[in-house]
Amino acid sequence: MNTTPSSTSDVTSTTVSGRSKPERDQLQTDAATRTRVAGERALVLGGGGSTGNAWLIGVLAGLFEAGLDATAADLTVGTSAGATAAAQIAGASPTELLAAILADPPQKRPDPVDSDRERVPIRPAADGVARIRKIIDSAADAAEMRRKMGAAALAMEVDMEAMSDGSWPSRWRATVAARLPSQLWPQRTVLITAVDAQTGEPVVFDRHSGIALVDAVAASCASGLPHRIGNRRYIDGGFRSNAENADLAAGYARVLVLSPFGGRSLTPPEWGMYLATQVDELRLRGSRVETIFPDADSEHMFGANAMDLSLRPPAARAGYDQGRALAEQLTEFWL
Repeated sequence: MNTTPSSTSDVTSTTVSGRSKPERDQLQTDAATRTRVAGERALVLGGGGSTGNAWLIGVLAGLFEAGLDATAADLTVGTSAGATAAAQIAGASPTELLAAILADPPQKRPDPVDSDRERVPIRPAADGVARIRKIIDSAADAAEMRRKMGAAALAMEVDMEAMSDGSWPSRWRATVAARLPSQLWPQRTVLITAVDAQTGEPVVFDRHSGIALVDAVAASCASGLPHRIGNRRYIDGGFRSNAENADLAAGYARVLVLSPFGGRSLTPPEWGMYLATQVDELRLRGSRVETIFPDADSEHMFGANAMDLSLRPPAARAGYDQGRALAEQLTEFWL
C-alpha cells in the first residue's frame, strides 16, 4: 500500500488584536501563506465535553502503557475537549494525566450559583444540544450556521455582562490554564480549532499565531459564551467543520482519530460535515486512517452527559481499557 503523503496543507491562523496595524498585517500575511510539510503520523483528538476529555486521556494512556505512544505524532489536531487533551499531552505523559483524573475527589454537577453568589447561565448539556439543533435547522448551510452560532454566543455574552461583575472572562481563562501542565506551545505541530464569533469564519491556531496556548484552548472549548482574545471573540472549534476536524490531517501517511462522539454530527448529511466524509477524503488522498469510538457500554457517558464531572473517572477508565485492548492491532498501523 502506498503511504507516501500526497500533498501539503495550508495552515490558517489568526492573531491577537491590539497589535499595531503593521504587526497584525504581517502576522496575518504569514499565516495566509504559511504551509506545513505533511509527515508520517497525525493524531486527531475530537470534542466531547468533560467526559470526552477524560476518555481521550484514558485511550492515550491505555495505548501508551501497552507500548504505543500516539502522543509522539508529527501532527496533533485538537478540537474543544480534544484541544485540551492536545495541550495536556504536550506537558505530561498520558499515564500522569490519567492518574490525575482518577485521583480527583468525587465531583458533582455545578450549582447554578457560584461561590461569589453570582448568577451564571449554567444549563444542562441537553439544553445546549437543543439550542444547537434549533440554529442548525434555521441555517441554509455550514457558513450560515457558524455565523448564527457566533451571533448567539455574542448575545449570551451581553446577557452575562449584565448579570455579572465582568470577571467571568478571566475566571474562564484561569480555569482552562489550571487544566494544562504547561503553558507553552510544544515545538511539534499542534493545531487548535475555533470559529470567529463575529464573522463565523473558521480558525486554526498554532504556535506561530501569536497567541498563548491557553487562549487557543479556551477559544476551542467555548461552547456557550465566547472567549475573548484581544478585540476578537471565538467559539467552539467543533463548529468549524465537525467535532474532529480530521481534514486538517490531509497529506499525512497515517491518521489516528479519537472521537468521543463516535463520528456523529447534528448537521444535515448534505453539508458534508460528518467524520466519515472526511475519512473517505483522507483515504482518497493516500492516507491510512483508523478511528476509535467509545464502546457500546460507555456511550451513555457522552452526549447529554458530557458535562457530568462525576462521570470523568469511569469515562477515563473505559478509554484506558479500550486503548489497552486496541494497542496490539494498531501497532503495525502506527509504527
